[in-house]
Amino acid sequence: MTRGPQDEERGERTRRLAALDQAHIWHPFTPMQGWLEDDPLIIERAEGCELIDTEGRRYLDGVSSLWVNVHGHGHPAIDAAIAEQLSRLAHSTFLGLTHPPAIELAARLAALAPGRLERVFFSENGAASVEVALKMAYSYWRHRGEERPTFVRLENAYHGDTIGAVSIGGIDRFHETYRPLLFATASIPSPYCYRCPLGLEYPSCGLACAEALDEVLTREGDRVAAVVVEPLVQGAAGIITAPDGHLRRIADIARHHGVLLVVDEVATGFGRTGKMFACEHEGVEPDLLCMAKGLTGGYLPLSATLATSAVFDAFLARPEEHRTLYHGHSYSGNPLCCAAALANLDVFESEAVLASLPAKVAALARLLAPLADHPHVGEVRQRGLMVGIELVADRATKEPFPEHLQVGAEVARATRPRGAIVRPLGDVVVLMPPLAMTEPELARLVAATAAAIDEATIGALATLRPSAPQVAASRESL
Repeated sequence: MTRGPQDEERGERTRRLAALDQAHIWHPFTPMQGWLEDDPLIIERAEGCELIDTEGRRYLDGVSSLWVNVHGHGHPAIDAAIAEQLSRLAHSTFLGLTHPPAIELAARLAALAPGRLERVFFSENGAASVEVALKMAYSYWRHRGEERPTFVRLENAYHGDTIGAVSIGGIDRFHETYRPLLFATASIPSPYCYRCPLGLEYPSCGLACAEALDEVLTREGDRVAAVVVEPLVQGAAGIITAPDGHLRRIADIARHHGVLLVVDEVATGFGRTGKMFACEHEGVEPDLLCMAKGLTGGYLPLSATLATSAVFDAFLARPEEHRTLYHGHSYSGNPLCCAAALANLDVFESEAVLASLPAKVAALARLLAPLADHPHVGEVRQRGLMVGIELVADRATKEPFPEHLQVGAEVARATRPRGAIVRPLGDVVVLMPPLAMTEPELARLVAATAAAIDEATIGALATLRPSAPQVAASRESL
């Protein structure tokens, strides 16, 4: 196809922007040496479930712009709500003042949340919501006259990148560098049944992992402030999906020992698992709940930490008693963010989003089913619209690909010419489509991913064993 003047102009603009980016920007979770050697993909527009680059090419947003987008990009109701709020008040401090959008949002979140979570503390991101929960839990016991400095976490946990959140994290690739800066924690095994740390089969693995909590709390429960979990799905660990009953057992054990339960619903909240909150699947009522990502529909940075009245009441005292929660941010409770969140909740209701999910979840499962037989797919894990496809060099032994091949990253690269954007976690390919993605769009996303897995794994196998018959065999089986 012949390129015209407009195409040349677009190309020149893209090259100029790419050069400026590579000269000045330090991207998060991005190996910058590789970034500087590659051509950046520059997204400048979005419509529905598609992202559009500076060349006009369209891509399905296969990871909801890092797990945040819910109803698609450019939803008219959320756009209008932000514009209306902008005409009234863009920002006012939340320290000692308040405003209508935050008041209304707090009331609606308290009504939606599982259990008796009646108090809402606003921050800007998921890690901040976890930091707040940790401070609340620790201070709660201290105000009751008990010193409980320990938190129990799951192995493979991820709760954000601030120091407190990293302290209760358990992914060495992300966290090991910072260990000297962190406070000590106790850990229990992750319900990673595909590679069970206890050597058990599904679902016994997950239940045994939960039982390990009872041992920890029996031994040192009087020093434990809280147990912190990602309910049902450990996202950044590679979409590790816990067996049914694991979360319920964790909650029961924590309650039996009189320890607070903190659930991190930053990734799992707002419909990702098929219900508004993952806790609802097993009737779990936490003492503290963290939410972010989908809270504003993927528009603006807002998070919230919800607490029971029992936790809140421990902070009630005269100023000179110093029980105030000394934590806050300049943009806490930002009115524009709260207006977006209110509109997001309105869309959930007006479009019956939760009611539409079972059919989409089932359709996605059907589309993914053929991948379970792929010669280099070890396991396909799905909970709602959260999917992890674990790639392996050898299905029989579960042997991973050598890290230097970066097979997951190669899959992500190979989806782009096929009109989709996905992002891996190591060699686990993650699909996290917006809840608004239609079944035909889901089919396109899975087809692009499957073809990219074929391409990347055949290439990796050829690198490992360039003359081996497995290369041809893999090609014939795909």
